[in-house]
Amino acid sequence: MKKPNIYGGGAQTNKNGLAFEQTTSLDSALEAAGYSVMDNQVYRNGQYIGISASKHAFYQKFLTPHGIDYQTINSKKWLPDEAFINEEKKTVYIIEKKFQNVSGSVDEKLPNCHFKKLEYEKLCTPIGYSVAFFYVLSDWFRAPIYRDTLDYIEMMGCTYFYNEIPLYALGLV
Repeated sequence: MKKPNIYGGGAQTNKNGLAFEQTTSLDSALEAAGYSVMDNQVYRNGQYIGISASKHAFYQKFLTPHGIDYQTINSKKWLPDEAFINEEKKTVYIIEKKFQNVSGSVDEKLPNCHFKKLEYEKLCTPIGYSVAFFYVLSDWFRAPIYRDTLDYIEMMGCTYFYNEIPLYALGLV
């Protein structure tokens, strides 16, 4: 289990969303919402619906089996905090979690969403998958000083949520 940052945010799990704490994995959030996850494969009522893979598992469980060698496409191996591959929608959902309670370097990382989305699209588009890029943010980012950054994230075709991701955002409803 990851060691939590003492400044984290969070929310109660509910039937309409996947709650994320700093130490919560996508697998744990999916299981809390009634899905089963076995060896990165996600099931709803016993039916296979996709893949949950973070960091290196995104390559091992999804890209490599689809014949993608990232080194021939990207100059760097991007490691998503979490990724959900919805096989029904043929969409890869990249999830980056940002939790903080003081100003710092995360402020400057948020506007990189469009670049990272483009890098993931270069990997996924050739095999027929679209890409959605999400941030799960702590309540710290509700402060007015982030208005321009949050507007930019949306303008670049990315999305953000506070403390949880609604199930509909992953194509799960």
